[in-house]
Order: sequence, then C-alpha cells, then structure tokens
Amino acid sequence: MFYNMPLTVKMTTLTHRTRRTEVSKSCEKKIESEEDTNQERSPDNEDPGDSKDIRLTLMEEVLLLGLKDKEGYTSFWNDCISSGLRGGILIELAMRGRIYLEPPTMRKKRLLDRKVLLKSDSPTGDVLLDETLKHIKATEPTETVQTWIELLTGETWNPFKLQYQLRNVRERIAKNLVEKGILTTEKQNFLLFDMTTHPVTNTTEKQRLMKKLQDSVLERWVNDPQRMDRRTLALLVLAHSSDVLENVFSCLTDDKYDVAMNRTKDLVELDPEVEGTKHNATEMIWAVLAAFNKS
Repeated sequence: MFYNMPLTVKMTTLTHRTRRTEVSKSCEKKIESEEDTNQERSPDNEDPGDSKDIRLTLMEEVLLLGLKDKEGYTSFWNDCISSGLRGGILIELAMRGRIYLEPPTMRKKRLLDRKVLLKSDSPTGDVLLDETLKHIKATEPTETVQTWIELLTGETWNPFKLQYQLRNVRERIAKNLVEKGILTTEKQNFLLFDMTTHPVTNTTEKQRLMKKLQDSVLERWVNDPQRMDRRTLALLVLAHSSDVLENVFSCLTDDKYDVAMNRTKDLVELDPEVEGTKHNATEMIWAVLAAFNKS
C-alpha cells in the first residue's frame, strides 16, 4: 500500500523553487523529441488516452509523474496528490461523455454552484471510473464538483457519506500501470514496516509524457488555453494541483525552467469562470481548477 498522507489540499507555489545541486539520472537522460500528433478531442466523445502505443488515463499520468523512478513511491511530503487524482477522475469521466455540469441558470452561474449530472452510465472499462460513475448515479440530491472531490477523498464529517470514499486509489492506479508494462512491483523495508513500491520500468513512456508537458509550455506554447489540446491542458492543471510539476521541469535549463513555470503559473491563475464560458471550453477542467483554487 502507498503511504497515506493527509488529504488537505494545498496549492502549489510556482513562483519559488529550490534547485537541487544534483539532478536525478532520469532527468539527465536526453528525452527523445516526439511529435505530438494528438488532435483536439471533444469532451462528449470517448477519449481513453492520448498515447498511440499505451493509453493512459489522466490519473495514471499524474501518478506516473509523481512517482520516483527507482524508489517507486510518491514523496511522503506530497499531501496534494490524493485530491488531484480525484479531480482527474471527474475530468476523465467528463471527457468520456459520462458526466457534465448542469447548465447555468440565473441562480447558479458559477462553476462551483452547478451540480454534476449523469450523461451516460455505460461502463468505461476502468474500475475507478466505473466506481465513481456508480456513486454519481446513485446520489440524490446531486452534488457539486468540489463536494465530489471531498467525498471521493474521504474529507467529510457526514458518516453517511463515507461510503463514497475511493480507497487505495494510488495502489489501484499503480497496478493498472504495472499491467500496462510501465511499472513493476517490489517490496521495500522501512525499518518498522514493509511497503509495496512500484518502480518505473518503461522510462520511455514517462519521458514522452514529460516531453509533452514541457513542449506545451515552451516550443508549442500558444498562450490561449482554448487552442491547447484538451488532455494536455487537463494534465497541466492536475499536475499543478497535485504538486508534481517540479518533477517535470526540474531537468530543464534554468532559463527554460523559469519560462515553463511562469507560463504554467499564468495558466492556472486564469479566472475559471471566464475560461469556462468560452466557446468549446471543457467546463469540467475549469470547475476542478476552481475547486482547488478555493481549497
């Protein structure tokens, strides 16, 4: 099992950075340049992943970015990733056409005031997504995005709502990545206890993912979220909220690091209420960002 950290959401500070004197070997390896041929996808269509060879969910991508390659576990000090993964589940379901936000009304214009509604209950083939979909379908009255993130994380004082908590999420996602040939499973001894870890074996896939995010804020920066690939935009938001962006940008040169961090900061500091109303905007991405900004 992964080590369970506190579930309080804290926003990542993007303007400050502590540079290590040594860069990890994985970051020293030259990341192969790959052209991202993914086309912008509609949130109403099936969208299992954006890799031609290995299809990963947003949750799998976030966890992969957060894992230490050799050790096979996330930082013990990262108390943001649990909620970030739950936000990823909601965005993934919306992109697969399973859920959506209720239309705005005079009384409910804000993203965080609008409820999450079921669009289709057909199985996705992913256990975590289908478990969440089952909860959303069975819940009456409906709940908002922020409430669902709290319920799925287990942050509720209502004992009748604890049934909605998704348990062992990191371990279950890691097992999916093991089945896809990206991670392996090992046991490590930590003096007082043994812990199951999942070191990265397919470094090419992780490097491809890191390269995609790096390019999105450097060589392919468009300065307009509506023109970005939607899964890339979602992953940037989730990686920021999960406090794993440092892992992505730490192997860049100082100049590129600063540019990447500043552009990401500008992106996540946009007003979700404004961006969510723009043409072809994926409302769930901005609603999840708004939920994390409020926390």
